[in-house]
Amino acid sequence: MIIGIPKEIKDNEYRVAQTPGGVEMLVQHGHRVLVQAGAGEGSGFSDEEYRRAGAEILPDAASVWNQAEMIIKVKEPLPQEYPFLRPGLILFTYLHLAAEERLTRELMERQVAAVAYETVELDDGRLPLLIPMSEVAGRMAVQVGAYYLEKPQGGRGKLLSGIPGVRPADVVIIGGGTVGINAAQIALGMGAHVIIIDKNLDRLRYLDEVLHGNLTTLASNPRNIADSVRVADLVIGAVLIPGARAPRLVTRELVRQMKPGSVIVDVAVDQGGCVETIRPTTHSNPVYVVDGVIHYGVTNMPGAVPRTSTYGLSNATLPYALLLADLGFEEAVSRNKALARGVNVYKGRITHPAVAEAFGLEYTPLEKLL
Repeated sequence: MIIGIPKEIKDNEYRVAQTPGGVEMLVQHGHRVLVQAGAGEGSGFSDEEYRRAGAEILPDAASVWNQAEMIIKVKEPLPQEYPFLRPGLILFTYLHLAAEERLTRELMERQVAAVAYETVELDDGRLPLLIPMSEVAGRMAVQVGAYYLEKPQGGRGKLLSGIPGVRPADVVIIGGGTVGINAAQIALGMGAHVIIIDKNLDRLRYLDEVLHGNLTTLASNPRNIADSVRVADLVIGAVLIPGARAPRLVTRELVRQMKPGSVIVDVAVDQGGCVETIRPTTHSNPVYVVDGVIHYGVTNMPGAVPRTSTYGLSNATLPYALLLADLGFEEAVSRNKALARGVNVYKGRITHPAVAEAFGLEYTPLEKLL
């Protein structure tokens, strides 16, 4: 198969879809790999490293997109990339379509075989291609929150850890999944008082067992969320329903009751966000203020630490990319249930129920199209 790896063009997105080591594996399996010149520079990989791995370096995005049978990316195609989409093209990347109606319709109209990293799901419910970037985003969320709590950044002027005789900051994490546990590890390690809110009591029991420090776990309900958010210095949105739009758990009225200079970092913004007042932002312009509360809504947080993120992402996606390339799309998704769950659009139809529900469109089970 001819596999294309274009350079990412989202604002301050420095990741690349595969490391030279990943490319070498694809080449060893007999595939032709086309890499856009400069695609790996943001992650510290030179064109020469990709050449040595067996890739062909092409000068521009069009050369890569137009020749490739499968495109492997990091982030969803942006409007300037839509003209490259065509029938039969396999697109393997993060898509987050429940928050992207225009892209969803473009993929349908252009009959792309669109496989979303974030909905590849194992039988036990784990999301193997989302986990590494959720780990990065969860850990970054605390760093970001601590920075914006500083007074020169507009924050309350609180040190996350406090000092002897002075209270630490209160960090509220809504959602106890991968983002939540990673955020909690960093926040607790920095000495903050951490509240984790989740609807799964078994998950809360597990978090109580494995996390150590100044930790409180609370069952998710409107009262517990409201009481916690009102006193929070930093709120981290870490809610995920695979493939679906995130539920709005923090209302505008509740944001209005937060303390001036407190901070919200909504990692769920890719899926629409769990805070009513959140909207997507960029690394170039990451924050805005609503009712005195700083909001951080960057949709590609791991792009700021690309060396770590690219290795983590490539490690996770490479086995699935090899399946698609070695077996072809239909054989690969027929044999691998996890990969089949990752298919969001195929032959002009929506094949993920949560995406169809988000826009009131018809859902077609993938097996009916194979």
